[in-house]
Amino acid sequence: MNPMHSFLLLVGTWWLVGFTGVMMPGPVTTMTITESTRRGFWAGPLITAGHALAELAMVLALALGIGEALQHDWLVGAIGSLGGLFLLWMGFDIARTAWLGRVSLDGQHASTAQVSRQSLVVTGLLVSVMNPYWLLWWATVAAGYLLLFVKFGVLGIVVFYLAHISTDLLWNSLLSFVVASGRRILSQRVYRGILVACGLFLMALSVYFISSGMSFLHG
Repeated sequence: MNPMHSFLLLVGTWWLVGFTGVMMPGPVTTMTITESTRRGFWAGPLITAGHALAELAMVLALALGIGEALQHDWLVGAIGSLGGLFLLWMGFDIARTAWLGRVSLDGQHASTAQVSRQSLVVTGLLVSVMNPYWLLWWATVAAGYLLLFVKFGVLGIVVFYLAHISTDLLWNSLLSFVVASGRRILSQRVYRGILVACGLFLMALSVYFISSGMSFLHG
């Protein structure tokens, strides 16, 4: 396959993985919904800015050690295998909870923590780094993808980061718009249907990660 085609395919799958992850309710989603009801549309983009700073630090930390990591097949294999298993679990959990109707865009149960004394950017940063799910996801799934992107040099790392952050910005901005406008633009049924499809996609993608990881471990 042409290197450019391979790169574009890699970017596409990474974007879908990132978009799937950001759609699941979590601390950032909760704060976006909560603060959008209080402060309007711009709460989402501002919280995303803080989240983006946390993820930039994570990307830089991973990228600094990526060259050495590539010299150890066992480490690359372990990351790929763990990332694949985590994707499998996450995909199954997403599809199952969405199918059973256990996820909702309803902001009535969102956290009511007051953040009026601190900026929304700082809020986005703090709720990200304090989330163990976020740390685990970056240490496994994202790290596995970064190993693939680093082969394309600095450009690959930059695209890796921007592609992922774009998913956060798009989704959180959509949530802010829906909540702030008070209109049900995205129905619960459509939301859950998208999550089921994304969960199945992650489960299928996990097979590739696990098989690739095992090949490194047994290579």
